[in-house]
Amino acid sequence: MRMRNAALLLALALTYGTAPAAAQATEAAPTPQDGAAAPEAAGPEAAGPEAAVPDAAAPDAGASEAAPAAEPPAAPGDTTAAPPASADAAPPAVAAAPPPVMEPEHGKPATAATSTANAAGLEGLDPADARDFADARRGFIATLPEPVIKAEDGRVVWDMRPHAAQAEGVPAPASVNPSLWRQAQLNAIHGLFEVAPRIYQVRGFDISNITFIEGDTGYVVIDPLLSAETARAARDLLFEKRGAKPITAVIFTHSHADHYGGIWGVITREEAAGGIPVVAPEGFLEHAVSENVLAGNAMGRRAAYMYGALLPPDIRGHVDTGLGKGVSTGRVGLAVPTRLISQTGESVTLDGIEFQFQMAQNTEAPSEFNIYLPGSRALLMAETTTATLHNLYTLRGALVRDALAWSDSVDEAIMLYGDKSDVMLRSHHWPVWGKDALVGLMAKQRDAYRYIHDQTLRLANQGLGPDEIAEQVRLPDALAREWYNRGYYGTVSHNVKAVFQRYLGWFDGNPANLNPLPRSETAKRYVALMGGADAVLAKAREAYDAGDYRWVAELVNKVVFAEPDNKAARDLQADALEQLGYQAESGPWRDFYLTGAMELRDGIPERVGANSGSADVLQAMPVDMVFDLMAVRLNGPKAADTRLMLNWEFRDPAKTYLMVLENGVLHHWPERQQDGADATIRLSRATFDKVLTGQAKMPELLANGDVAIDGDPAKVAALFGLLDTFDRRFPIVTP
Repeated sequence: MRMRNAALLLALALTYGTAPAAAQATEAAPTPQDGAAAPEAAGPEAAGPEAAVPDAAAPDAGASEAAPAAEPPAAPGDTTAAPPASADAAPPAVAAAPPPVMEPEHGKPATAATSTANAAGLEGLDPADARDFADARRGFIATLPEPVIKAEDGRVVWDMRPHAAQAEGVPAPASVNPSLWRQAQLNAIHGLFEVAPRIYQVRGFDISNITFIEGDTGYVVIDPLLSAETARAARDLLFEKRGAKPITAVIFTHSHADHYGGIWGVITREEAAGGIPVVAPEGFLEHAVSENVLAGNAMGRRAAYMYGALLPPDIRGHVDTGLGKGVSTGRVGLAVPTRLISQTGESVTLDGIEFQFQMAQNTEAPSEFNIYLPGSRALLMAETTTATLHNLYTLRGALVRDALAWSDSVDEAIMLYGDKSDVMLRSHHWPVWGKDALVGLMAKQRDAYRYIHDQTLRLANQGLGPDEIAEQVRLPDALAREWYNRGYYGTVSHNVKAVFQRYLGWFDGNPANLNPLPRSETAKRYVALMGGADAVLAKAREAYDAGDYRWVAELVNKVVFAEPDNKAARDLQADALEQLGYQAESGPWRDFYLTGAMELRDGIPERVGANSGSADVLQAMPVDMVFDLMAVRLNGPKAADTRLMLNWEFRDPAKTYLMVLENGVLHHWPERQQDGADATIRLSRATFDKVLTGQAKMPELLANGDVAIDGDPAKVAALFGLLDTFDRRFPIVTP
């Protein structure tokens, strides 16, 4: 009986031996990011509890491996935006001569057609406009002499060295869209900055920013990055340059992991348990753990494409996400908030500083707020305004965001705080100083989201489909010529399709598209109709030589899906995707194209993502959500004729569930039990969490009585035998 119980519970461990993708999401994994969930391919490497974090008042104790801060010489002639008197050094991207831009050995060079397209990439823009660079440098204090952050085991979790050539003034190589290159140069400026008296930011240590507000006795932290290691390095840099003081409170602006995951790098668990306030918007915990669970495997695989996690960081690979340099690969944590904000106008005083909140729910994140500091006349817009057009739909996959709510939220922020603000901070990118500049940015980003929303529906109401609308809608020049409305992260094209999907769904209304043949079957028939693969490739090569890469990609995709082992087709498709990537203004578009090209040439890498995750996130996940994930894993056709009933009894806290499998569907109900159930499983929630994270061995749990099963263990084994194990290495650019 014991051995049978051990075997069936081992099946449970194998099913949940690693945390779901929510544990690693950035905008994360995550995704990132988008500010969304961070990709599992770039997510935490270590499962289980976080390692001990050093005391906040002792920055050198157990800190991430990083050298003391460097203070480069002042930037010559920079008078465009005078920094605070205490911070007159220049960021490394300005102070030191950058290394030369080298042509990598991998990939192919930009073609003449791509070079021509990129040469025109700044049309309608003002390359001489250096205001963003002045703002990104303003208030610089110091950075790490070697911008590398390591975990305690020596593993590199963040490295800015490959991006050193992306310095201001270095022209864009032919293989990078010049507008994206400019954004990459801005995101390459890193270090500790003084934004205003008693307000500091560390930027370029992760995909997001960490903000420190100096209070009466210590620092209030806003958005402690994605990873504990990067957050700790940022905190230690602040302590080194401005003095070590206690962390007196933490604020999470929204429910994406790159804004809460580094919590244990700035405070310890003991400090959290001791009463340090943790403030977050209403619904934070629910959305932090739920957004990427049920489709987590697919999201994680796609996030590796979106964030370029598998690409080399060079001019033929990943150069920038548009939102930040990339995604750190340290350990993700989560602290349960002690105070939730639910209404605009709520005010909280932390360490003598007044924080006012504006709710921004269901905008960039389902749980989000903006923050106003009346004592400093500073407005922190979380991720509702950025230095790029953001995503209404994130390419890693997620529920579509509400463009109308987003636009209205920014408008409300203008009405509430526009006349009261001297500086606007964001959770990504650099601040904006001056009322006219910050209100102007907010108004034009408000209008960009509203324009995309309204014009998409205008054309949809005229009968156009999503692809046709995406080809027609362009932002007006007054909006499009602003650098902060360029499509470095989100794009007008895929945001238009998001609005269409939100209101009208996937179907364009044409009955010919109501029940199409599957992709591979359609591909085989098209290729045969066009005279076979060789004939199709001949025409595709002509289109390639003419620089018509979009058509090549569409045409050759048919051959790849009809004949996935056709090397000539795979190579030509890779060549076309590569050139499309080189031309893309959007960081995620570039990374999608180039990752697809890489996998067509080299196959799917053995390791496409770390399957480990945050024990904190998993422990915060309700049992109901875990059971929902079990239902998603259930192989319905195999389970169609199986019926079973299980009681679950949890201790600490006490909670019971009834689980029933019938008709190929797995149901569960809280606070119910059934006499005569096939089996009853008894364990504590803490033990359940150990099972889920693989920290405990099943035979040991059964032997020491932490887990018990009454009834027929074969029924429990049968259930877990019907659960699929998802393979992260599923194909994307091949069938």
